[in-house]
Amino acid sequence: MYPRATTENKEGVLSKTTPTKTNCDKGGYIICLWSVITVNAACRLTEQTVNMISRLQWGAVAPKQKEKLRGQAQRVVIHHTALPSYKDFGECKDHVVSIQRMHMNQRHFDDIGYNFLVSADGTVFEGRGWGVVGAHTKGHNNDSLGIAFMGNFNNDTPREEAILSVKQLLQFGVSQGFLEAHFVLCGHRDLGATECPGENLYAALPQLRGTT
Repeated sequence: MYPRATTENKEGVLSKTTPTKTNCDKGGYIICLWSVITVNAACRLTEQTVNMISRLQWGAVAPKQKEKLRGQAQRVVIHHTALPSYKDFGECKDHVVSIQRMHMNQRHFDDIGYNFLVSADGTVFEGRGWGVVGAHTKGHNNDSLGIAFMGNFNNDTPREEAILSVKQLLQFGVSQGFLEAHFVLCGHRDLGATECPGENLYAALPQLRGTT
């Protein structure tokens, strides 16, 4: 159902759902961030407000292989997992483990496809992490970062805590040089025939604009 791509890093995700007319590269939904905060401020901000769960903490298995991005990510692609949203940490952790298992065993990816995942309460789970080519948007992985909100946002509404955590994660990425300062932020549907990241999350993407 999800054949291995023949270009890029031989991985990619393209959900088979209702096509949309927008395209991030051709006048679609684009958000640019123009502010850059200092490294020290970003570090303090991330330590104080973003609860980051490392791969070791959530029990990730080692990737089959890992490909580094060639320079800074130029784009951020927002996804949803299109699965139930959990509030309990144990359930969220098990959910991330199951996503990694599915991506590696069923879709034959080298690792979990996303760079980061965020739960409803704003807890951020490290996926492939910074500076690593993901497998989240087929044909668009080599210059981008993929962040998945955990839940189905055709039904759910993204919580403020999750939006804030992602904003601050992006601030940190810019300040540390992982993200281009003027990066483009897209929904997955802007780059492929999919409903992802769901109507309600797609409508909330402007809230990710701020960086201060």
